[in-house]
Amino acid sequence: MIGYVTLGTNDIAKAAKFYDALLAEIGGKRAMEADRFVSWSTGANSPSLGVIKPYDEKPATIGNGTMVALVVDSQEKVKAMYDKAIELGAKDEGPPGLRMGTFYAAYFRDLDGNKLNIFHFGG
Repeated sequence: MIGYVTLGTNDIAKAAKFYDALLAEIGGKRAMEADRFVSWSTGANSPSLGVIKPYDEKPATIGNGTMVALVVDSQEKVKAMYDKAIELGAKDEGPPGLRMGTFYAAYFRDLDGNKLNIFHFGG
């Protein structure tokens, strides 16, 4: 259902470097880029995640209650992506662990304060 999600940034180069390294952990590669945005995807027909400098020229701000969740295929990848995000300067919002039955997840905020979740369902 979702085609792409964009997160606001005030420093496109810094955000792009963060997501280049983070999304490489799950095979993400740059799919599109221009002066004001960069997006990554794992394939031509897969959803993408992008960072963008707001077109209204106002500073990018985080949305209270807004979060982007990325699905991976194992608990090990949840931990690896969380660890990579923290290594890259992300702020912890909840370390990897089981939540609600078999929902294994980790939470962090990127360099601009946007909240992300990495998750896997099952054992």
